[in-house]
Amino acid sequence: MNALSYERGRIGLLLIDTVNDVFSEDGKAYRVYKEEFERIGTLENLKTLLAGAREQGFPVFHAPMSYTESDYTTWKHISGVHHEMFDNRLFVAGSWGADFHPDLAPADGEIVIAPHKNIDVLANTDLEVQMRQHDVEYIAVAGMVGTMCVESTARSCMEHGFHVTTFTDATAAFGGRPAYDAMILRYPLISHATLSAEEFLSATKAAGT
Repeated sequence: MNALSYERGRIGLLLIDTVNDVFSEDGKAYRVYKEEFERIGTLENLKTLLAGAREQGFPVFHAPMSYTESDYTTWKHISGVHHEMFDNRLFVAGSWGADFHPDLAPADGEIVIAPHKNIDVLANTDLEVQMRQHDVEYIAVAGMVGTMCVESTARSCMEHGFHVTTFTDATAAFGGRPAYDAMILRYPLISHATLSAEEFLSATKAAGT
């Protein structure tokens, strides 16, 4: 990818659902993704991305998911993915499971997006307002789950006119390696660059120099 595809001062990093229920060994969903996390190096690559964004000084947006007991018990139309979350009481608002993983927690000055309840963060939160208020046009989308919230949000950002970067190694798919391989084939169709964490940081560092 040509580094000039990025414009210095207009790049942002979005981390989706980097919470204990997903990334901590005692999290309710961790076992579902454990093997893929280890194969891909997902957590370490997310830490690399976060450290690189901080070093380069571009804004980081943290997008958590959480549900109240009222959500679990009163929703009328419950999708398949919501059944998985509701039946297992994932992302309980105010709980340890819905808290950010300590290695991926927001630092002072970073933007925490309102918790999302559906899988497209852009469509259901203040994310777009926050990106525009921080002059972000080039958004890199990482975190979980690669085949759901990450993919849906990347598609939506692309449809809204943002330059979108997706990652080969800073996410994972529901369904293991076959689902990951299919996801990586789709990503270049819905984004403007699909890179490793290191490739992205090298490109953003070189942008505008």
